[in-house]
Amino acid sequence: MKPIQMTIDDNLLKRVDQATQALGMARSEFIRKALEDALRSLKISELEEEQRKGYLAHPVTEEEFGDWVSEQAWGE
Repeated sequence: MKPIQMTIDDNLLKRVDQATQALGMARSEFIRKALEDALRSLKISELEEEQRKGYLAHPVTEEEFGDWVSEQAWGE
């Protein structure tokens, strides 16, 4: 691992320290996990945008899933 230096707002740091204390984890561990979660969320957003663009370029046709319409009936 590589140490880094960063600037953080006092209020945010206080909230991070409260969370790390409640979770029983080190500040650096908490921040690493938060960064990993943010990067994972960003990747998911990018993939969702790719899918959205794909469906706009190639919309689903009625024939594509038409055979499954009867399977969607829940009955009474």
